[in-house]
Amino acid sequence: MLDLTALALLVETASAGSLAAGARRLRLSPMTASRLLATLERELGVRLAHRTTRAFSLTEEGQALLPHARAMLEEQAAARASVRGSDAEAHGLLRVTTSFAFGRRVLVPLMARFMLAHPKVEVDLHLTDGVLDIVAEGIDLAIRIATPADSELVGRRLGDSPRVLVAAPDYIARHGAPATLAALHGHACLTMSGATHWSFGGGREVARVRVAGRFTANSIDALHAACRGGLGIAMLSLWNVGPDLTAGTLKEVALADAVPVPLGIWAVYPTRRMVPAKVRLFVEALAAELKTAA
Repeated sequence: MLDLTALALLVETASAGSLAAGARRLRLSPMTASRLLATLERELGVRLAHRTTRAFSLTEEGQALLPHARAMLEEQAAARASVRGSDAEAHGLLRVTTSFAFGRRVLVPLMARFMLAHPKVEVDLHLTDGVLDIVAEGIDLAIRIATPADSELVGRRLGDSPRVLVAAPDYIARHGAPATLAALHGHACLTMSGATHWSFGGGREVARVRVAGRFTANSIDALHAACRGGLGIAMLSLWNVGPDLTAGTLKEVALADAVPVPLGIWAVYPTRRMVPAKVRLFVEALAAELKTAA
């Protein structure tokens, strides 16, 4: 039987990119980590990684072992969960990723309350407006405002994310507000980098409308700030701009013949195997939070 701690070290080190970082995640000393990996290599009779004080990379044999190591660790977690039952206490390191805007507005405030309620949980939160490979990065949970396209990942829809067109009062004063979908073409639209269309409903079919403007960004927070600065019209989630609408720093641009298509708020897991209590309980807390806010 292979040493599960050594396998966990291999998995964490492959994710973290260095043996020292992998050891820190497992709260091992660098010397202990080095000995564990060396012992595993001797037991298997192969070199699993190229490692120096500055670099770490898996060999071909290490890459081949990695998915089996993850599977063995998941089986161990599943066995423990089956003994503890569905009310198992949340514990351990929870790695979560989501967008900057959703993390700032929704996830971090909820995370603070969740960690107070579950003192044995540690959190490593990755905020990015890109899409991380959660398997390669060792992420337990991704919260995505979209519909996941990767069929190998497991997704649970937690709720809707309604979107609205918004603009600053200053922009509306200078350029007016479009009243119809056709009139939107004459306005500066603030879009994510590479995005060329917005989706609207209101009729029998979804309409994808080409939009353009002088400002694009790879961050929802940047688009939000540009919109508040009067650079144009943005399509943003209601949970994000609700405080602006209440304060009057942004105004909704309502079209007579179309409404923005809502997105879904999804919890995405890397595996179909047993979901750890820390993940399951946090997802349940987020689902309840979204239901209350709806």
